[in-house]
Amino acid sequence: QVQLVESGGGLVQTGGSLRLSCAASGRTSKSYTMGWFRQPPGKEREFVAAISWTGGDTGYADSVKGRFVISRNNAKNTVDLQMNSLKPDDTAVYYCAAADPMLYPGSGTTDDYDFWGQGTQVTVSS
Repeated sequence: QVQLVESGGGLVQTGGSLRLSCAASGRTSKSYTMGWFRQPPGKEREFVAAISWTGGDTGYADSVKGRFVISRNNAKNTVDLQMNSLKPDDTAVYYCAAADPMLYPGSGTTDDYDFWGQGTQVTVSS
């Protein structure tokens, strides 16, 4: 089992930046592909970004390419999501998730991820 805890959410104006962090604990000796998902109000959870266990491969949703950057620090068991040029459409609860290391970070849906955090709210005001 892996426990994931997100932090860093909050309220920001359009064009601003936020940095989300996900701390993993538990069975962190096993490598995982790590992902960020989000669930806007009244909508389904959607993929945002993912990173391979080595950090060498990343994948992004088209809606965030060029604005968001995912990174990881395996020594600290953390995964971060740097979010720049935020828009009101980025408003959502953001979730960190862990998947089998064989999952390529450019693919995968919520069903491919085994462990989830509790989520952190990001609100972008216009």
